[in-house]
Amino acid sequence: MSSPLTYSNNELLAILRDTRTIAMVGASPKWNRPSYFAMKYLQEKGYRVIPVNPGHAGKEILGETVYASLAEIPGKFEMVDIFRNSEAAGPVTDEAIAVAKDKGIKVVWMQLGVINEAAAEKARAAGLTVVMDRCPKIEFGRLNAELSWGGFNSRIITSKRRRVRLS
Repeated sequence: MSSPLTYSNNELLAILRDTRTIAMVGASPKWNRPSYFAMKYLQEKGYRVIPVNPGHAGKEILGETVYASLAEIPGKFEMVDIFRNSEAAGPVTDEAIAVAKDKGIKVVWMQLGVINEAAAEKARAAGLTVVMDRCPKIEFGRLNAELSWGGFNSRIITSKRRRVRLS
């Protein structure tokens, strides 16, 4: 049996392919924070990323208005990317479930190190797809062979020949 934190490349690719707009909860206006870097990268790849951070509501991050909550975002978005700790992921997931139908939310994605099994179970029961302990920026780069440009083995493209099994 596979671990609940194991996702196939096809599953992750499908999520990233079907998503156009992401609400990033915990987005920071500080250029040196991981959420800022991830937001900028995803924007450069064609995603609209809407920052959610109550402490900066009404301001802008990377050209997008910051909202205090998911419910306040006008329009629809397919993914909620949680850049908060595991405990905070519970209430964020609860809000995502509450507004999912109205907002068109299909995916709750918890960032690296963020694992909340109870929240994930609730989201799945509500019909949402859940990804935990992964970063969409990293997964996009890995699955599109961009990490290999930096010398990382993405296990997607290789110059090595496959071993042929003779049976």
